[in-house]
Amino acid sequence: MQFRLTEEQQMVRDMARRFAETEIKPKAAELDRTHRHPEEIVRMMGELKLLGIVVPEEYGGGGMDYISYVVSLIEISKACASTGVIMSVNNSLYCFPVMAFGTHEQKMKYLYPCASGEYLGCYGLTEANAGSDPASMRTTATKVEGGWVINGEKKFITNGNVATYCVLAAVTDKEKGYKGISSFVINLKETKGFSLGRVEEKLGICASGTAELVFENAFVPEDALLGKEGDGLKQMLTTLDGGRIGIAAQAVGIGKAILEEAIEYSKQREQFGKPISSFQAIQWKLADMATELDAAELLTLRAAWLEDNHLPYEKEAAMAKMYASDVTMRAAVEGIQILGGYGYIKEYPMERHFRDAKICQIYEGTNEIMRLVIARNLLRHR
Repeated sequence: MQFRLTEEQQMVRDMARRFAETEIKPKAAELDRTHRHPEEIVRMMGELKLLGIVVPEEYGGGGMDYISYVVSLIEISKACASTGVIMSVNNSLYCFPVMAFGTHEQKMKYLYPCASGEYLGCYGLTEANAGSDPASMRTTATKVEGGWVINGEKKFITNGNVATYCVLAAVTDKEKGYKGISSFVINLKETKGFSLGRVEEKLGICASGTAELVFENAFVPEDALLGKEGDGLKQMLTTLDGGRIGIAAQAVGIGKAILEEAIEYSKQREQFGKPISSFQAIQWKLADMATELDAAELLTLRAAWLEDNHLPYEKEAAMAKMYASDVTMRAAVEGIQILGGYGYIKEYPMERHFRDAKICQIYEGTNEIMRLVIARNLLRHR
């Protein structure tokens, strides 16, 4: 068992760390305050191949592995969680399904622009009444001459306000239930009948746009169908498994930022004539945070290693996402407690980390759903 990164993986991590420290971290507070999409940062991430890390170079990506993806995403998220989720969605939820299920022609047309960083992609799954239960999906795709006509609305779509491309789930046969869901890959800017709906005001990850996508008799060509008709649910579940590894990495990155800032503050803050880091109560908080975050990182790396080696990873991805987000939320609570009043004001980044951490327990499958996925896997294999 090897616990050491390869030389190439270390290089990718170190590159992402330098980039995050110099280009992202100094702007993180301003991005959060203004809710501004970090266009210039995203452009540089594209140039560094961080937006299509595991995509083969033939299709515009970095041609690296999932371990490299995880360690670089941790560094980006440590500097700015909003930038981290932009990177995660483009890699995991857009590039992955097009790479996994698309034809060569679709990959050249729809994958290359986003893997290379020229444009961003998003994933249109969630609806007002269809989140954890995709069978309640109401967006439909009706076969017509030369293509499909799409009608419906998607909610809470990360990158939706800035994405050019979208992998979209829609019902193509209502009578077949789950088996009547199909996936489409489309250029939103070229789709007549598509419009951008509401862009949400959120508690955290404020520099990452969360938008509503509206389709009213929107026509897409025949080559927009991703894989086979009726394979949408199967593709969706596989895509979300990988996406959960990305969210676990995002959570670990936020947690690492919390821990570092708590340690630094505890060394500087004095009470009763000595730094608060000398008090056992503070030391125990730091020890628990560090131990849980290390465990979360190892769970995340294990899931990525399984994906790299083409081994089943559904349970492990769910474990990583659930545990990493839970321990990071606990770390955020303790981080604010360690900073006291300073942890509650915007002069310090701790309150931003607290707000950013919460969403990791919700998106890409709530942690309640993660526990169901884990239990289902445990019971199936007993």
